[in-house]
Amino acid sequence: MIQIGLTGWGDHDSLYGSHVSPRNKLQEYASYFPTVEVDSSFYAIQPIKNAQRWTATTPEAFQFIVKAYQGMTGHQRGELPFATKEEMFDAFIESISPYIENNKLSMVLFQFPPWFDCTKAHVDYLRVCKAKMKDIPCALEFRHQSWFDEKFREQTLAFMQEENWIHSICDEPQVMPGSIPSILETVRTDKVLIRFHGRNYYGWTQKNNPNWREVRYLYRYNQKELEEWAENIKRLQKQCEHVYVLFNNNSGGDAADNALQLMKILGIEYRNLAPRQLDLF
Repeated sequence: MIQIGLTGWGDHDSLYGSHVSPRNKLQEYASYFPTVEVDSSFYAIQPIKNAQRWTATTPEAFQFIVKAYQGMTGHQRGELPFATKEEMFDAFIESISPYIENNKLSMVLFQFPPWFDCTKAHVDYLRVCKAKMKDIPCALEFRHQSWFDEKFREQTLAFMQEENWIHSICDEPQVMPGSIPSILETVRTDKVLIRFHGRNYYGWTQKNNPNWREVRYLYRYNQKELEEWAENIKRLQKQCEHVYVLFNNNSGGDAADNALQLMKILGIEYRNLAPRQLDLF
């Protein structure tokens, strides 16, 4: 099964009419797509009431991909707001319990920063993360090219398979060394994740731009690019039961349109979505 969605649900204006309030956007989002990435969990461990509300307002089969808290992936600047790392992981796991209890957690996404390179210390830390998450399904996304250098590529994939990580495959600008190539390999037979970050090379290199978030993911995939990826997705589907696809290219509001475009190319019409609200005026 191919499940296509977006990163977050609040900023996709093309999906929502003026009649949809911010509080109801997730429910309206779920009338278009069967899965979503929760990215607010990256910036702060969310109150458990949020997950309770979000699971209650989405269809029974709806799936959440929850992004790991930045303190767990090394993005956090300064001191952690927790006494120990154990306390941090425990708090995060408690915060996602409603997704698990309602069978709506597809996976937790560990996206590591560009400076997280392929070293023994970092490999050991990945083992620590996986052990702390226990049997919770977790996806692994790198941003440093070294993990897929020719000398490490097969070892990286073998390690992910041994540790039971879900592979997060990226489509992103090739900016050395802070990006990775699209490695079209699954390491589990049940789930694989694909995340589209766009191909804005200029925006990807704006490290010192205070508005970098506004330009980094400013990209609209064209028909040919999506058709090429549709073939890749079909090949991955033969190797893996569930292929999750997320569009993150939303600096200019293009993610939702591209996701719907890819669904059309693949001939996908989802059933059991939420009922869509009508804007009568």
